[in-house]
Formats: sequence, C-alpha cells, structure tokens
Amino acid sequence: MPKKVGTTRWRKQRRKEYLEKKEYRYYIFCEGEQTEPLYFEGFKRLIEDNPIYKDMVLIEIEPCAAETMRVIGMAERYVRKNGIDRGQIWCVYDKDSFPAKDFNGVAERVDKLNQENSELQYHAAWSNECIEFWFILHFAYYTSNNHRSEYVKFLNDKFRELGIGKYQKNMKDVFNVLMEKGNPKLAIRYAKRIIGENKGKTPADIAPGTKVYELVEELVKYLPEER
Repeated sequence: MPKKVGTTRWRKQRRKEYLEKKEYRYYIFCEGEQTEPLYFEGFKRLIEDNPIYKDMVLIEIEPCAAETMRVIGMAERYVRKNGIDRGQIWCVYDKDSFPAKDFNGVAERVDKLNQENSELQYHAAWSNECIEFWFILHFAYYTSNNHRSEYVKFLNDKFRELGIGKYQKNMKDVFNVLMEKGNPKLAIRYAKRIIGENKGKTPADIAPGTKVYELVEELVKYLPEER
C-alpha cells in the first residue's frame, strides 16, 4: 500500500510539472460525450503536431454527459479538485429543449466567476439550439430558427452534395470534413454577424445562434500555418 500511495504522489507531481510548462491552457467541458469532443480533438491533434506550439499549449477535453448548468458545475469541481488557478475554462453546450433560465444561467455564472481570478477565465460556448448549427455555418449563412432535425437534414443534403455520404452524430472525421470541405473563416464571420444583429438579447433569445466561434478563434491561432 505505501508503494501505491508513493506512486500516486509521484504521478501527481509529474502532472503538475507538465502543466506548469504550458503557457496557454484550455480546459474544454462538453455537454455531449462524442460529437463535440470529437470535433475539438481535431484541433488538439493538429496543435500537438505543430512544432511551434506543441510545447506551449495545453488542451484538455472533458465529455460531461450533462446539460447546461451541470456542465459549468462539473467544470468548477474539476478546477477545484485539480488546483487549477490559471487558464481558460470553456463550457460547450446546447439549448435543445432545456429551460431558458438554465441556458442563460451558464453565461450569468461565467460573468460572476470571472470576477474572482483574472488569470482563470470561464467562457460559455453555447449553441441555440445545437452544435449542428455551428457546423452549418461552414457552408451557408443560415438564420432560420428550426428544430435540430432540420439542421441535420441540411447537413445530410450538403454532405451528399459534396460526395461524402451522410452526416451522422458522433462522426469521427467531422473536424476534417468541416476544415477541408467547409469554410471555417466564413463560419466565424457568419456567427459573429448573427450575434451582432442580436446584441442585447440573452442566449436563449438568439435563435439560431452560437458562440462556439469564440473558442475556435482561440484554437486556430495555434494550428500549423498550412491549415
């Protein structure tokens, strides 16, 4: 037993030393277990393969299998448990059919937490009503407030048009498809435009809309130049 305790302590120390070497730190908490984590894993892989930034950037992705307020609650517990006092905490979550109070509550909680430590900043990367809306913006400026089934239908039609089969939840190559077949720069521009046109509204009232672009803007800074 003492040997096991000693090993655990050694591993924690090694992890602490590893973290301290990273200048830029991103902790991404995803509502979904696969779709969102798989998408952001694409950024993580490319950044870790980039010799310029791989030793400077830390990206940790945590699937939460939880909704809205529970996502940020899990993020806060993770921060406390691991003694994180510097970096960016990103909560990625959808509106779906959850109450507006809970959906808006994450952004409100973020504002409160960010007053406590300027070096540890929380962010609400929400989508109303789902992450598929962010994916759509890679192909078109879309402003119809439809059910998520319509967003999936749009992606199905677009993927077939491009000759890449059918869009499916939990696609392992969704990142590559969006980067190579879509236009990420346009997606960011479209998302910003929609948020700007709805200035002053709560997240629940911006339908459709997404702030996932804010996290993407952060991560693309570290991608290899050719991407």
